[in-house]
Amino acid sequence: MQETEKMTKSRIKTGIFWALIASAMWGISGTVLQFVSHQALPATWVLSVRTSGAGLILIVVSFIRYGTKIFDIFKSWRAVGWLFAYAIFGLMANLFTFYMSVQKGNASAATILQYLSPLFIVIGGALFFHQKLVSADVISFIVALVGVFLAITRGNIHELAIPTNALIWGILSGITAAFYVVLPTPINREYPPMIVLGWALVIAGVLFNIYHPFWVNVPPIHTSTIVAILTIILIGTILPFLILLHSLNFAPSSVVSILDAVQPVVTFVLSILFLGLKFNWVECLGSVLVIIAIFILQRYRR
Repeated sequence: MQETEKMTKSRIKTGIFWALIASAMWGISGTVLQFVSHQALPATWVLSVRTSGAGLILIVVSFIRYGTKIFDIFKSWRAVGWLFAYAIFGLMANLFTFYMSVQKGNASAATILQYLSPLFIVIGGALFFHQKLVSADVISFIVALVGVFLAITRGNIHELAIPTNALIWGILSGITAAFYVVLPTPINREYPPMIVLGWALVIAGVLFNIYHPFWVNVPPIHTSTIVAILTIILIGTILPFLILLHSLNFAPSSVVSILDAVQPVVTFVLSILFLGLKFNWVECLGSVLVIIAIFILQRYRR
């Protein structure tokens, strides 16, 4: 009995380790995205490259693992409908709004605002689907509200730490991140999540390229830009997703999801070290409160 319990704890620790790595990678990607966004690169061009590259790589990896089963999702009109809804209103919308929030403001603030997505999911469920709110929801909402106020205003209601348009894009990023989580749920139960994300990225890549083909009006590109974009594709999309799926083989999703808190912390620290982000203790306190709020929500809702 004790041996089995030790093995279970060991597996959960392994899952936590891999989930931490995945979350840290997303945090690194957010910082790199800020570097790219300040290189005067059009958002639609960057997203055309990112979604096309990541989508093709993930589909190839999926084919190696699942073979021709990757095409099964297109045998059901219902699944195709959910896939396109996820690709357009979840994936594309979230990538675009997050990029714009970073470009107009900074990666740290954008990540914190996007991190509110679990709160938007709960609020949306209560408003539109009459789901019951529990005490943890109310506490989380109040704590998050105070945290965002402190992080965005530095405690001074007459001064914003980021431009107003960055704040609006950031809030939209949090809302679309909620869509990104909710929309693929019906098909993730029927098809491997790797295949779902791979095809969604391919669809997003095609649509972004219809608007702005990555080979047309190519902006000036330097070696550092190429390295940064490859980092966003691999470390910000492909690897963390595959590692997160691997972590679920060892630890339950309720444990893994709480480790999302590592992402804004990593982005915050790297933005200070490498991008010269200036902050005061009030902003830091606000960011911590937001992370605590989402932790409370995820922990007690589970």
